[in-house]
Amino acid sequence: MVQVYTGDSPAHLHPFTLSPSLFLQVFAKVFSHEALESYLPKIQQVIQESLRVWSSNPEPINVYRESQRLSFTMAVRVLLGFRVSEEEMRNLFDTFQDFVDNLFSLPIDLPFSGYRRGIRARDALQKSIEKAIREKPLCPQGKDYRDALDVLMESAKENGTELTMQELKESTIELIFAAFATTASASTSLITQLLRHPAVLERLREELRARGLLYNGCLSPEADLQLDTIVSLKYLDCVIKEVLRLYTPVSGAYRTAMQTFELDGVQIPKGWSVMYSIRDTHDTSTVFKDVDTFDPDRFSQERGEDKEGRFHYLPFGGGVRSCLGKQLAKLFLRTLAIELACTSRFELATRNFPRVITVPVVHPVDALKVKFYGLDSNQNEIMAKSEELLGATV
Repeated sequence: MVQVYTGDSPAHLHPFTLSPSLFLQVFAKVFSHEALESYLPKIQQVIQESLRVWSSNPEPINVYRESQRLSFTMAVRVLLGFRVSEEEMRNLFDTFQDFVDNLFSLPIDLPFSGYRRGIRARDALQKSIEKAIREKPLCPQGKDYRDALDVLMESAKENGTELTMQELKESTIELIFAAFATTASASTSLITQLLRHPAVLERLREELRARGLLYNGCLSPEADLQLDTIVSLKYLDCVIKEVLRLYTPVSGAYRTAMQTFELDGVQIPKGWSVMYSIRDTHDTSTVFKDVDTFDPDRFSQERGEDKEGRFHYLPFGGGVRSCLGKQLAKLFLRTLAIELACTSRFELATRNFPRVITVPVVHPVDALKVKFYGLDSNQNEIMAKSEELLGATV
């Protein structure tokens, strides 16, 4: 059985009715090449809308918080296909954030305890999601692709299973949760490294210019951003790989020993759960030179430091149980990097970069404050011109 989150306490697990084979079948469709192609225009639109909001804010933004909002919006609008208003989206995000913040609270049921707040947030979240699920078939206009929830329901029916509303709500929360924290962490790390290394950002822009995607300082109106085009951008791929090597969102994962074995003189019995560290693997692997240095070229065809072994580089885990959504995550990060390079100027709004902690995922401890500026085709700030026009009309 596949375990998903639900139950009487924020951290309680109940078995979900999908068999492992059906679960893998569903997500093979959800993250297939064809599905990613259909998601791409929607992902790009969500990112563009978020960058416009960030650039229109006269104050610096909290990048980690806004990256969480961006990842959440992508999951809800693209992956699940929910059509909710901006106000509903804000309320849904705040509720989900409250739910996540109290996920591992001690089970002390007092009026002001984290446990009680988590229960209230969970109930409110499930109520809002049920409303969105029921309204989904009523709003088919403009829907030109099958989202994850469509695939889940169709696959269940094909296998003679009718999912209950409770099961649909549970799987929806699971999908949002899977796309939320790690994507927000990686997005924040990407922006941090582009701020720290302006030469990397400029080289990325050079690659986009050479491919006709960047023209006169902005995304070319003739540019047709296709999945195959994005995947073929070699330096962009190196940048994303290096961000994930140096700042892997998740520290590690668990596996079950299929047979008894010995490691460094210690016997590990069959059936034991074993945790492996992704971050320590990246930090101690001998194939990477100057492991603490941000160096995208280590993944270039000429150097190919990640090609020297199977399990030296594993930001999404390794083996047959690696992250099912890794291709979607990489597509999202690549699209975000392209939009940042083409449509924005951004600068650190504090004297120093904040300290980074790794629990529960990699993120800045005191917020990453960044000022964003929208750009016109001549690399001028759009916001200043807009304010002049608004002032003239008052």
